[in-house]
Amino acid sequence: MSIAVTRQDDVVIRFAGDSGDGMQITGNQFTDTTAKLGNDLATFPDFPAEIRAPAGTRAGVSGFQIRFSSTDIYTAGDIPDVLVAMNAAALIVNYKDVAPGGIIIANTGNFTERDLQKAKLETNPLEDGTLDGYRVIAIDINARVTEALQGSPLTSKDVLRCKNFYVLGLMYWLYSRPIEPTLEWLAAKFAKKPELADANQTALRAGYNSGDIHEVFQGRYEVVPVENALPGTYRNIMGNHAVALGLVAGAELAGLKLFLGSYPITPATDILQHLAELKEFGVITCQMEDEIAGICTAIGASYAGMLGCTTTSGPGLALKTEAIGLAIMTELPLVIVDVQRAGPSTGLPTKVEQADLLQSLFGRNSDAPLPIVSCATPADAFDCAVEACRIAVQYMTPVILLSDNYIANGAEPWRLPDMDKLPRFPAIHVTDPAGYAPYTRDAKLARPWAVPGTPGLEHRIGGLEKEHITGNVSHSPDNHQLMSELRRDKVLGVRDTIPTPEVSGPDKADLLVVGWGSTYGAIRSGTERLRREQNVSVAHLHLRHLWPLPYGLDEIFARYKQILVPELNMGQLSRLLQGEYPDHRFLHYGKVKGKPFTAREIREKITAVLEGKS
Repeated sequence: MSIAVTRQDDVVIRFAGDSGDGMQITGNQFTDTTAKLGNDLATFPDFPAEIRAPAGTRAGVSGFQIRFSSTDIYTAGDIPDVLVAMNAAALIVNYKDVAPGGIIIANTGNFTERDLQKAKLETNPLEDGTLDGYRVIAIDINARVTEALQGSPLTSKDVLRCKNFYVLGLMYWLYSRPIEPTLEWLAAKFAKKPELADANQTALRAGYNSGDIHEVFQGRYEVVPVENALPGTYRNIMGNHAVALGLVAGAELAGLKLFLGSYPITPATDILQHLAELKEFGVITCQMEDEIAGICTAIGASYAGMLGCTTTSGPGLALKTEAIGLAIMTELPLVIVDVQRAGPSTGLPTKVEQADLLQSLFGRNSDAPLPIVSCATPADAFDCAVEACRIAVQYMTPVILLSDNYIANGAEPWRLPDMDKLPRFPAIHVTDPAGYAPYTRDAKLARPWAVPGTPGLEHRIGGLEKEHITGNVSHSPDNHQLMSELRRDKVLGVRDTIPTPEVSGPDKADLLVVGWGSTYGAIRSGTERLRREQNVSVAHLHLRHLWPLPYGLDEIFARYKQILVPELNMGQLSRLLQGEYPDHRFLHYGKVKGKPFTAREIREKITAVLEGKS
């Protein structure tokens, strides 16, 4: 009997289970296959904050949400249409997020009395009415996988580790996705362990075929490719990978070799791992023993004529502050990538927050200014990394590039750039000793970059204050005043080379929503929907350059009656804007729950502000 296929324009699926259930692999494989079919997509991996949380507990639940669509989208979705719950804890943690009437696929094999106890449940939610109002598909996936792999040489424990691919196969069937890309991936992944490749491939096929065999669904669904996508070659990319490629591209555009000195820290470690695989592009990576050593090796690389960079998160940025001050004093190009996470201290290391803005601006001793650039999406991270490299090289300054957990581990389609068309910003290593002095200035107030060992260009740098022009150590009060002003003015001069950001929406309106970083998708989706469906007078402005702030903002702010600033902190950008533009009032809207804004939250806040309720 043929099963009807219903077309849908937009679908949100959330996979949830224990950390050992392979939910991230499942989600990533579904994402890669969906990207190849030409859908727009956005993902939100959600890892447990506790390392090695006990299996079956609420603290150990790992999730992966993907939204895929036949039209342009900006977020991973507010509410899942489908929840796949691999155990009782995954169900109870996530079911309230599912859309009313949505599908919940529950693995009954992990709903034993012991499983319920570990999830702190007194009754079975599959039986006590908790899920009334949802369409529940109860499947003993453990038994199904065990049956499918009868005769396998794997142990019973290893057989059950294949259950995520059974689920993946079932979801491929439900949403008309091909299984061939994942079959090929498994063959390559386990090329040296064919028994594992065969078992997981068998589980995948069994899950796919079960859609027809067991007839638990009334129909299948199809999400067609995006029709109006810009022509070009696309690939699926995650934020950390995009940063890594952007750093390599930035070094290439500057005509420099890239050096990364870093120390592993969640959620930035993947950048180090990606760059370590790019030695054929002249990339040198050095995993150091701590955060301080990581940045100091990068400063040394820049002193030696390379483009130094270092990666970290909020706690690591705090440890690097003294060395950042050294890079500011020596005026060497350096890119510092801060992939923000929830804090303070260790905080919630796998959860999202964008609360390092003020630390990036002011978290150093004395007056130590530097430019700050912020990514908005995973694909945007490539362009922002290139931009950070440009500023660092052209202005001989350290630059902080702010990403966050949502961007770092999220994914979306990325249109590959034409490298031949990207503007170059070649670094200049001075070689002529005639008239050379280490602290002369060009039109951008950048000092000359002399590589150690160049004949006739011997010079001194270090953390002590430098004399203007000569670079000799100076304790003169007037010289310190001058050099402090030059360092400040050099950074402020960056705004001469950055554009005024464009406003999405009307040039004049009742409300302007100003955002930065990963709030982009929720704000863009929320404001567009309010304009489209309710004709609300609202616009959106998103900032890439957080310091110096670009020209033209004061004029833009003056065109709107109210200004709302949503951010995943307690009010850092709104405080900065209020200080820089005191003639305007900025309404702060903060969220610090370790989760990104949803488009619905943005819409509700906008409505409340316009109705005078907030």
